[in-house]
Amino acid sequence: MPTSLREVLDGVGPRLRHIRDRHGKMTLTELSEATGISKSTLSRLESGQRKPSLELLLPIAQAFGVPLDELIDAPPVGDPRVRVKPLRRNGMTILPLTAQPGRLQAYKMVIPPRGEPDPRVHEGYEWMYVLSGRLRLVLGEHDVVLRQGEAAEFDTRTPHWFGPADDQPVEILSLFGKQGEQMHIRARTKS
Repeated sequence: MPTSLREVLDGVGPRLRHIRDRHGKMTLTELSEATGISKSTLSRLESGQRKPSLELLLPIAQAFGVPLDELIDAPPVGDPRVRVKPLRRNGMTILPLTAQPGRLQAYKMVIPPRGEPDPRVHEGYEWMYVLSGRLRLVLGEHDVVLRQGEAAEFDTRTPHWFGPADDQPVEILSLFGKQGEQMHIRARTKS
């Protein structure tokens, strides 16, 4: 894989020649007619005597019906899918939805019915969204039930606990960030 701009630019000529060969040995004259670029410019581009520019490469890519990346050998984009490996903790199924460790982590959680609330504290900030079921959230002196489609956010230094509001599992999405990293700006509460 090319590592410098010079290597990328030096590789355009040979790639152009290869693409021309792949497309039925198209002549420079035929390519010139298809792109409006002079035959001599195309020849110098292939031989490396002319530096490639977007004005030259875009019509060439269009003429061959290939992405511009193919002419400049752009690094491939990695597979963006997250390979979910469920974790089991305290009866919960936790599916990490972020592959890279970092500031914000996303999880899908399936929480089965469990015992009485046992509020805990830790550093961070959490946002959660109920996908299905009913979620009971005990946060400080508040004890609320969230239904499908409802969300909550809170500073995890406040004593908190969450679980199903009834005898059915609850499924939630959770975004968790280190302390001070909020998912969005909170609305002011009424005093």
